[in-house]
Amino acid sequence: MRPLGALSLLVLLATTVNGLAIREPDAKDWYQHATFYQIYPRSFLDSNGDGIGDLAGITSKMKYLADIGIDATWLSPPFKSPLKDFGYDVSDFYAIQPEYGNLTNFDKLVEEAHKNGIKLMLDFIPNHSSDQHEWFVKSVARDPEYSDFYVWKPPATGGGPPNNWISVFGGPAWTYNAARGEYYLHQFTPQQPDLNYRNPKLLAEMTKMLFFWLDRGVDGFRLDAINHMFEDEQFRNEPLSGWGQPGEYDSLDHIYTKDIPDVYNVVYNWRDQMDKYSAEKGRTIILMTEAYSSIEGTMLYYESADRKRQGAHMPFNFQLIYDFKKDQNAVGLKSSIDWWMNNMPARHTPSWVAGSHDHSRVVSRVGLDRVDQVMTLLHTLPGTSITYYGEEVAM
Repeated sequence: MRPLGALSLLVLLATTVNGLAIREPDAKDWYQHATFYQIYPRSFLDSNGDGIGDLAGITSKMKYLADIGIDATWLSPPFKSPLKDFGYDVSDFYAIQPEYGNLTNFDKLVEEAHKNGIKLMLDFIPNHSSDQHEWFVKSVARDPEYSDFYVWKPPATGGGPPNNWISVFGGPAWTYNAARGEYYLHQFTPQQPDLNYRNPKLLAEMTKMLFFWLDRGVDGFRLDAINHMFEDEQFRNEPLSGWGQPGEYDSLDHIYTKDIPDVYNVVYNWRDQMDKYSAEKGRTIILMTEAYSSIEGTMLYYESADRKRQGAHMPFNFQLIYDFKKDQNAVGLKSSIDWWMNNMPARHTPSWVAGSHDHSRVVSRVGLDRVDQVMTLLHTLPGTSITYYGEEVAM
């Protein structure tokens, strides 16, 4: 295939921007044209020589980020965690991982970011907690306040898991807990039990956490794996997909564990509360959603089908991650860009993601000779660009 040269890139930009930018809002809020920069705290910068990145290290680089044109940082989970899944298994949503610092260090980071004109976003993990979280320990013990904070089911008739659901990482999505005598659901690792959002007390507690961090100056949240938050209430077996091997995630069609309509209602309700908070504080708080879903399902995170309720300011668009590869050409890239823009509801803001902690580096996918071209494309498209730390130097 013909490589994406500079001329092709310019043609691509011209046709895309001139033909489709009209779908964006007329008035621009800060996030609608921002460059976001994801930081994974553990490996970004070590300030004290212990070999582990920390909040003080991130704080020391805020001026650098401002100098290279970063408008907002998205911080991968800094919360206390046993680190069974790179910090996405949170044992205390109100505390900082001790290796990274403490709440005082976090407050200094927010202050320094804002002093340099940079917004600070937190990666928030609503679907699950760590199995070391106090809630899970109390749920295992059937504490009346916490017994239903997680998804528990008795063994199937004759023994074994309640149904055929498979975790994202493969194998059963259920693990038996002998102390409680039931199985608990985990759509990810067994150390990440799913929270039960059909319990209004749990939903209230998770919402309360959002405001704890907003009151510390956070400018918004990326809602991780949001489309896994609810499951089929009847816990029906999922049908075979015709793909993958038995026991692999792709072997099932996940119609009962992903994209359940209740998920959207939670996002719309959180957006209502964020908008109210924004009006009270005089600063725009935003929500971003991460969901590997169909294009139709993804667009519902922007707004409800009847357009009466607003959801995420920006659902993540992963298409360029898959398209940024050595054999891609301008025609293919333009097709992917048009695909998103033509499906996006009018007056909303597109997002363009080049890389993240879940994917290999851009330079590994496109080659050193093309990395500047694709990064130029990323930052010239209408809307918001999101890049992983170090990609500005082809790391």
